[in-house]
Amino acid sequence: MISPVRPQNKTWHGWRAFAAVLAGAAAAISSAHAANVLPAITAQPAGLVAQPGGLDFAKDDDFLEDLEHRSFLFFWETANPANGLVPDRAKADGSGPGKIASIGSVGFGLTALCIGAQHGWINRAAAYDRVLTTLRFFAEKVPSEHGFYFHFVDMKTGQRAWNSELSSIDTWLLLSGVLTVRQYFHGTEVEQLATKLYEQADWQWMQNGGETLNMGWKPESGFLEHRWDGFSEHLAMYLMAMSSPTHGVGADAWKAIKREPALTHYQGFTYYQYPPLFIHQYPHAWIDFRDQKDAFTDYWANSKAATLAHEKFCESLKDRFPAYEKLWGITASESQKGYMDWGGPPVGNRVGFDQRIDGTVVPCAAGGSIPFAPQDCISDLRRMQQEYGSKIYLKYGFVDAFNPQSGWVGANVLGIDVGITLVMAENYRTGFVWHTFMANPEIAQAMKVAGFVRTVAAATTR
Repeated sequence: MISPVRPQNKTWHGWRAFAAVLAGAAAAISSAHAANVLPAITAQPAGLVAQPGGLDFAKDDDFLEDLEHRSFLFFWETANPANGLVPDRAKADGSGPGKIASIGSVGFGLTALCIGAQHGWINRAAAYDRVLTTLRFFAEKVPSEHGFYFHFVDMKTGQRAWNSELSSIDTWLLLSGVLTVRQYFHGTEVEQLATKLYEQADWQWMQNGGETLNMGWKPESGFLEHRWDGFSEHLAMYLMAMSSPTHGVGADAWKAIKREPALTHYQGFTYYQYPPLFIHQYPHAWIDFRDQKDAFTDYWANSKAATLAHEKFCESLKDRFPAYEKLWGITASESQKGYMDWGGPPVGNRVGFDQRIDGTVVPCAAGGSIPFAPQDCISDLRRMQQEYGSKIYLKYGFVDAFNPQSGWVGANVLGIDVGITLVMAENYRTGFVWHTFMANPEIAQAMKVAGFVRTVAAATTR
């Protein structure tokens, strides 16, 4: 049995680090990895020994129900019941939660409570009580500035942790969960508190005098150097910022996002790209982009293309990493070397691959992309579960990452990775999160202001 190793990452998520250098990272990857020919492998490590005979699911839907339930348990069991805070990460086997919460995990957690109540995993009253506790704590106890919250906070006190920033993107994740429970518990104190938290976020302040939104703010030094001004996961954040009835930004902010540098051509696919696959998942977790487009693109079709191109990208590395012949999926995750902001293919017409890629497989790459390519993603996840069983599929679902080639298995699950898998699996199966979140009238109005129109396909697919 392989002994799990917990990567050390005490101060900063790697995907936040890469986001902070968003404008230059793609160029750095391409210049460092320009070679188009993969070096031959002369020897293979022993690797992760297959462990067949895991849980046998007769149908894909049975598997997804089990995966969703395990994912839900992470948010239900590891959260602090006294305040609703959800840890940034926890042991995948349930042996121990972390001591630091992330507000992004809380946003997914609020959504998970609604999913759990819908499935009957908890009753509606229990879900309501946990949601109410959470919203009251944020409204009364958790430090904020202009309605934005620190990225990481102490699980017990809610106070700032790790010298983290007031994060615009993570506040958006939090508020996405807030707006979900606002609709699910319509007509209650939850709705009132949710509206208060939503309307207090001052998105105009977060622009800091510019057209686009800043990445964050620190009390010691003010606004961060970088902005959310290129193609990334922040599309839905901009729509939320535009939707605010109190501190909203205008359509100019949406138009100011620089999309063209991200235009990528890969194996027959043309789409806007940034390598980690979560970039293409997060905008769709709550907002339903299906059958509509703006002046720039059809974002649903764009994410579908990104998913299928990524699958081909992994397959192209199979001579170097043999597991990629059967399994695929690389996105920001834990690894044997720490937290990595990896993915592929590279942006634009560049060739090669990120040389940090080492054969690691990240289940939420497929898990968070299920609606875009259901057959490919579900088959990939089922092969992982069938091949390695309880080595990688534990109490809270799949471990964050594992490496079939080296034999490394991560010990943890991460809230945001469990969350995107849960939400997107539920959206694929029922559309529940989309339907609930999109009932907020401010979001639909923001999409109109951004210029979204229904496509021809809408008439036949809805």
